Amino acid sequence: MIDYLHSKKQEMIDLLETIVNTDSNSYDKEGVDQVGALLKNKFEEIGMYVKVHRQTKQGNHLEIKAERESQPKILIVSHMDTVFPKGEAKKRPFSIIGDKAYGPGVNDEKASHVQLLYAMKALKESGSAAVNNVHIIFNSDEEIGSISSKALIEEAAAEKDYSLIVECGRPNDGVVTERKGVGHFVMKVQGKSAHAGVEPEIGVSAIEELAYKVIRLQELNDYDQGLTVNVGLIKGGTSVNTVPPYAEAEIDVRVKNNDQAMNITKSIHKIAGEEVVHGTRTELSGGIDRPPMERTEESEKLFNRIRETGKELGFAIHEVSTGGGSDASFTAAKGIPTIDGMGPIGEFSHSETEEYTDLHSLVDRTILLAKTIERLSK
Repeated sequence: MIDYLHSKKQEMIDLLETIVNTDSNSYDKEGVDQVGALLKNKFEEIGMYVKVHRQTKQGNHLEIKAERESQPKILIVSHMDTVFPKGEAKKRPFSIIGDKAYGPGVNDEKASHVQLLYAMKALKESGSAAVNNVHIIFNSDEEIGSISSKALIEEAAAEKDYSLIVECGRPNDGVVTERKGVGHFVMKVQGKSAHAGVEPEIGVSAIEELAYKVIRLQELNDYDQGLTVNVGLIKGGTSVNTVPPYAEAEIDVRVKNNDQAMNITKSIHKIAGEEVVHGTRTELSGGIDRPPMERTEESEKLFNRIRETGKELGFAIHEVSTGGGSDASFTAAKGIPTIDGMGPIGEFSHSETEEYTDLHSLVDRTILLAKTIERLSK
């Protein structure tokens, strides 16, 4: 298996170039479906069953097993969408500098598409029965909250023993054992307009009310406990000489555990419900979109088995905690032992110039994934 994958390195790089040079923004259904069609063909070529879950707005999702009616115990999730707009691949196509590959979405997470395909190829090539124990989901909307694929992922997670998420690996052989939960709230304030010079006293400033609330929201931050609240977008008013009748804020929340999620949700609702500027009215929408991926005894056991596999291969696997969200949250919330960051190693995801994947890790992490699947299948 190891020699086979090393012999396929250039072939893997060539496929990575093709996928990176195909735009697949979350809202670019045509582009995402083009990536999906390529992956579907590649997996079918090696004899795997591919079911297409068709979507109207976002790209279609793929569900892949060795056989249609099989009941595998390992779920692997990868996403095909990126944050980059249509045309970005033409603007800065796939390139290699030294041992690093660059291009839109190369690290987040198109290198993982290649990794997954060739891990399955390697298992088949070696005659390993472990290929029958894998259930793969390629979804099209992870970057926008997995709005249409969450239910598919949760359904696939049922009755699984393990979940491996192939978001990018971390430098120095890191994998992810903890992720923060992610919330998105929208606070809308209604006031009353009036001419700012003629009769401002009859107006009610929505911006003033929102300003008080923003200060209170920012005071909810507790960095030492891993809790962050960020009012990242605000808008309001109609003109500079009008008392603003409307103002709006969008709030990003990151929580380390479910208790924090519950408490911060209550605090934000409390702030929304308390009026400071008389005559205003506030509406709050949103909530915690992705639950936290908490480190558990069972996920620790899974990590230890991955670390043992890595040690046998000469990799010093270590665990990392991160504030970013991923589909790992959904499987972990279902009680499935989950490890994330199993993909090839890289950095600077979402960067327009610096995002890269280490090409050495493209093969190394494929070997690690295939060998991990074998170990978990015994």
